[in-house]
Parts: sequence; structure tokens; C-alpha cells
Amino acid sequence: MQSTTRAVLARPVLSPARLMDAPLADLLVELAVDLYDSSITDPGFFGFAAVRDSGQIALGMPSGRDEFERDTVARMLLGKMLDIPMPPLPEGFETTVLKDGAPVTESPVLANGRA
Repeated sequence: MQSTTRAVLARPVLSPARLMDAPLADLLVELAVDLYDSSITDPGFFGFAAVRDSGQIALGMPSGRDEFERDTVARMLLGKMLDIPMPPLPEGFETTVLKDGAPVTESPVLANGRA
């Protein structure tokens, strides 16, 4: 009988203040996050976060967005993925958590922000 296990990366515990105040580049390194340009170009799509089989968090975000938007959305997605208490999102903005392609209300596996 063959068994499969999923590797889980140990992540440092972040405070809400660190998540919001640290330079994003430092957070990405500290958390071993892979941030890359998504091929999704829908204007209402802001990005997604996923946990790979290795346990690594991957952030896919549309290219061509301004630095402030990219920074803000990356922090929001990381906060969701790491279950860090954060202020509510602005009106009209929401995240959807998916597991196996279906919306769920438990811990985030995949988050997608839409305006």
C-alpha cells in the first residue's frame, strides 16, 4: 500500500501590524510566497491565493495594476490565507474561499477578490 503525505511549510506567526507595515517584499521572502502575474485579465479580478501541495502560498495577480493596488491586495490575500484579523474590506469588495472549486466558509484554501 502506498501513502501520500502533504508537506506543510512552517510559517512565522504574523501580527496584523507586521502584515500591514512591513515591506511587502520582506513579507514574501519571510513567508516563502510566490507572487506571479496571473493570465486572468477581467477588470473585476484582483487576484487569488492558493496553497500548493508543498504548502507554499502562491499569489496570482493581474499584471499592469498600480503598485498600491497590488500591495494592498497581496496583503489582504495573505491575511485571509493566514487567518490574521484585519479590518473589513471596503463596500463592494468581497473574497470567495474555494475548496475543490466550490465555495466554502472554512479556512481559506483559495481566495478570489472581486469588485
